[in-house]
Amino acid sequence: MKRRQFIKAAGLGAAGTAIAAPAIAQSAPEIKWRLTSSFPKSLDTIYGAAETFAKSVAEATDNKFQIQCFAAGEVVPALQALDAVQNNTVEMCHTCMYYYWGKDPTFAFGTAVPFGLNSRQLDAWFYYGGGNQLIDEFLKDYSVIGLPGGNTGTQMGGWFRKEIKSVKDLDGLKMRTGGIGGAVLAKFGVVSQGIPGPDIYPALEKGTIDAAEWVGPYDDEKLGFAKVAPYYHFPGWWEGGAALHFLINEKKMAELPKTYQSIVKTAAQAANKDCQAKYDAVNPGAIKRLVAAGTKLTPFPQDMMEACYKAANELYAELSAKNPKFKKMHDAYMAFRNDEYLWWQVAEYNFDNFMIRARTRG
Repeated sequence: MKRRQFIKAAGLGAAGTAIAAPAIAQSAPEIKWRLTSSFPKSLDTIYGAAETFAKSVAEATDNKFQIQCFAAGEVVPALQALDAVQNNTVEMCHTCMYYYWGKDPTFAFGTAVPFGLNSRQLDAWFYYGGGNQLIDEFLKDYSVIGLPGGNTGTQMGGWFRKEIKSVKDLDGLKMRTGGIGGAVLAKFGVVSQGIPGPDIYPALEKGTIDAAEWVGPYDDEKLGFAKVAPYYHFPGWWEGGAALHFLINEKKMAELPKTYQSIVKTAAQAANKDCQAKYDAVNPGAIKRLVAAGTKLTPFPQDMMEACYKAANELYAELSAKNPKFKKMHDAYMAFRNDEYLWWQVAEYNFDNFMIRARTRG
């Protein structure tokens, strides 16, 4: 068959129609995004959650959807990640929502509030208790959507130059602490300071602050706090399960093909689970090393815990009275918390309590 006859027979002549590109090619465009993190690369678990997310998205799209991760300070400072997403400097960020509680205290519920949910309970609230819907409803005012992107588990109470023996010892204390927990501590005379992770050590070393909390043993060991503050108090009652979030520009998310939107959500869930699992795996070794090196592991005194619990509830009432958004989130969150701990005291707590006692008996 002559070439012209072949083309005509195949429907590729002038009168023929062009062959359509495969549907999968049309729905899988090449896209490049930038993600700014609120954390330094040296903190491989918390920063690594963003890398886990980006890797999952790339692999699921045959590398057609690439998300480049930037550490805090490479694009914008750590505490300006949300602003960078809002003003289109980057498409998304990985951060703690409570960093922005100064804009509105309601942000705190995206990360942790004093005497709140633990990490498993918080995930249950996000995914099945209406938490994600409430968070996104709140975030509409900021033109972003939120996806849970990791959790540290219950945090430590922090590093102190002097031991806290009573709630009275808080008066006048200059402490690095984040989120709404600082507002509770302020009721007892603590001067709360929001300092990014990498800047905490020099402030503690120079005596600019008297105490500091970050996350827990694994990260705290890396940041070297044990060298300048001997007392390591616990628990971090203001962060019973501190969540991280991927905050994504609302318009940029809407522009993605539906398949990519689904992949982004699935990748966020993978990073969310992986981050908590890694912290649980690496914290035991770190706490043993710190104690062996001389760290004085000390629980907060009971009178402080009771006083702070009372003060937290008073603060929630104050904020709810003047902020309808806070009240709506608070009421839903606390109702869920009460039911969760009703269940926790039956099986989870009793099993853990028995196993802890069994371990100490050898």
